Amino acid sequence: MTSVLAVVAVAAAVAVAVLLLRERRLARRLLQAGRRLNPDVVPTGTGLDEATSLVERAIDRTLLGGAHRSVAEERLASALLMIPQGIVVFEPDGVMGFRNKAATRYLTARHGEALVEEVIDEIAGAVMSGGGRPSPSRTVDLFGPPRRTLVVRGFGVDHGDAGLGALVVIDDVTDRRRLEAVRRDFVTNISHELKTPVGGLALLAETLVAEDDPAVARRLAERMLTEAFRVGRTIDDLLELSRIEADEVGGREEVSVRSIVGEAADRVRGAADQRGIDIRVGDISERLVVLGDRRQLVSATYNLLENAVKYSEDGSPVSVRARTDGRFVEISVEDRGIGIPRRDLARVFERFYRVDRARSRETGGTGLGLAIVRHVANNHAGDVRVESTEGEGSTFTLRLPLGAGPVAVSPQAG
Repeated sequence: MTSVLAVVAVAAAVAVAVLLLRERRLARRLLQAGRRLNPDVVPTGTGLDEATSLVERAIDRTLLGGAHRSVAEERLASALLMIPQGIVVFEPDGVMGFRNKAATRYLTARHGEALVEEVIDEIAGAVMSGGGRPSPSRTVDLFGPPRRTLVVRGFGVDHGDAGLGALVVIDDVTDRRRLEAVRRDFVTNISHELKTPVGGLALLAETLVAEDDPAVARRLAERMLTEAFRVGRTIDDLLELSRIEADEVGGREEVSVRSIVGEAADRVRGAADQRGIDIRVGDISERLVVLGDRRQLVSATYNLLENAVKYSEDGSPVSVRARTDGRFVEISVEDRGIGIPRRDLARVFERFYRVDRARSRETGGTGLGLAIVRHVANNHAGDVRVESTEGEGSTFTLRLPLGAGPVAVSPQAG
């Protein structure tokens, strides 16, 4: 009898072992199937119950996301995939059910962007544990490069009988913050630029009213005229910059680079002659052309030349050259002036930014010339660059796409 019981026990143990092995195999196969259906979900265990639950959830989402969706739902899903803000939807069980393209970069990131994934999970959890109330926004600064600022918000999503889920929105506000900073700086700077000469005009006028000496009165009137010209020049540059920023260009045409440089040099030559500065224009082929707005192109070249003259020493030369590499035309303006410190090179194209404010007051600049050059370059799908050595001089290069057609030259020309 004992031997029979022993045989039965062994057989039962073998049967149990076989069943456990089959269960493990079945669970493993179910887990693999579930992961293929929904690769975003990471199982928390390897048992048969967990595997079955995973497959059930994956099938439900596949059905909801597939043929059973209406046309309106399909359009909504497509729209959510393409919008620039990151969108992440969490199911009531805390599992991520949807993410659009913009959100993917934060959920598969390493280094600094991995911080965003932590914030997303925290906000989703706070929304679902808080009864669906919107969460306070969280600002995440990523120091890059490039440096960026993100604002993350969470909202409750009612899934009916299934419970409460969460919607998390990630908004990149880097450009918005930068534009706000530019606007604040602009208002501050333009207020200062206009207040100084207007205040001077008021003081000069008040002094002139009480002045009986004709010679003194004449000097005061000349100073008033100078300040009035300064205000007028600032306003003119602001209007020009506003027009160029709005890309209000006329009909684009093939424009000779030689004529652009020649007209700009003629406009600045009077101021250069007063200080003994020689404007040296290199030999520029008449066939070298660019496609664009002639007025804007002349304005940009003039501003580069005027800037070179202002910051050059008396009697020093300013050289202008133009060349092409077959794709772009480069108009270079070189001076042997005071140069630009390395720390200021990245900011010289900002509005009202001045390397030497005392020198700018002496020369009467508005601080808008190089900003105008940058916007003209952008409007014409080009760019502007600067190389400078403090105390030795600077070279500004305006790069513009070469004009098309039979008038365009070979790389060796110009």
